[in-house]
Amino acid sequence: MKDKVVVITGATSGIGKALAYEFAAKGSKVVIGARRHELLIGIAEDIKLKGGDVAYAAVDVSNETDCKNLIVTAVERFGKIDVLINNAGISMRALFDEVDLSVIRKLMEVNFWGTVYCTKYALPFLLKEKGSVVGVSSVAGIKGLPGRTGYSASKFAMKGLMESIRIENLKKGLHVLMAYPGFTSSNIRNTSLTADGSQQGESPRDEGKMMTAEDVAAHIYRAVKHRKNSLVLTTQGKLTVWINKFCPNWLDKMVYREMAKEADSPFK
Repeated sequence: MKDKVVVITGATSGIGKALAYEFAAKGSKVVIGARRHELLIGIAEDIKLKGGDVAYAAVDVSNETDCKNLIVTAVERFGKIDVLINNAGISMRALFDEVDLSVIRKLMEVNFWGTVYCTKYALPFLLKEKGSVVGVSSVAGIKGLPGRTGYSASKFAMKGLMESIRIENLKKGLHVLMAYPGFTSSNIRNTSLTADGSQQGESPRDEGKMMTAEDVAAHIYRAVKHRKNSLVLTTQGKLTVWINKFCPNWLDKMVYREMAKEADSPFK
């Protein structure tokens, strides 16, 4: 991956930040985008100090113009794009019959439409390089999770988009990877939206028992390098895929019980 140009969204925290450092450490030229401009600058400066080659642009992925500007920034700085990693995302926790519809709309705008916008504008450059486009999903994109209706819906939508793009471009050399991390230690649960759209504030799960963002980034790096179509992480994630194929009704009950154990769960 040395000298490959890698564009990463949601790059100021969690998996996105870890991906920026992982690819930069392997010699890739990284182009990072996120909403928090000051953090973005700080990460870019740190990557430079470590010997990396980096560019950045402030991006709200729910804004089409911002997404286009991120792609333009990459091409103007480095002349090409080899890899696009659609990582930016937000979550939620509320029952569907209680959630304000604006919350679900917001999740779709960020998680799904952000992927649409960035991929649309990057695609001509990715095709030229026979490059890779990555969708960072979740186990919630494999099995619908109670209390995360908008999150699961957005990740299922991302899967459909990415698979269709892969098939459309089978003869053009485009690599499409869907990555499904299990529960990963990050701030996504702290910033999850509640029924009224306010931020949750605290994680309802034990973050210390989760896979680290750095581990996830290392797995995604290898999956891109070896041009894998799918990456399912953690034993829990792999079991979810397997059990859902053969015993989906039983898995429904197990998922309900597991998610009901969370602190302040909206259902019991």
